[in-house]
Amino acid sequence: MQDIGFEIGGLFTSAFISSTLAPGGSEAVLAYMVAAGHYQVELLIIVATLGNTLGAMTTWGLGVLAAKKFPAAELLSENKQKALDILRTKGIWALFFTWLPVVGDVLCFAGGWLKLPFFQACLIILLGKFGRYAVIAWLFT
Repeated sequence: MQDIGFEIGGLFTSAFISSTLAPGGSEAVLAYMVAAGHYQVELLIIVATLGNTLGAMTTWGLGVLAAKKFPAAELLSENKQKALDILRTKGIWALFFTWLPVVGDVLCFAGGWLKLPFFQACLIILLGKFGRYAVIAWLFT
């Protein structure tokens, strides 16, 4: 029984870390756990989605803090500048693509920097991440 919490917690932690500025491999962890068949697929998708979304909102918060300390957008790296431009032109729905490798973390950071509406952004990010994990789970069932 204790292993269940540890394994599910590991998936959550992997998903959280994968969605911050640190690299991670939550997709591989989810795929392994789905293929092993020890847990309900729905539970795994929900745990991975919540962990990844909370990680994204942590990166979002870092963007908010950075904007307070460094309000001049010229201080940002080229990738972060591109993300700001994407969000300015495409709008909040661009956050749906925060599940993409590399650019996703930068989009979260830029969303916080631009102070886009928090709850709308969180919902859009959650939808994108849920979709990605649902596809991965489907591929490995």
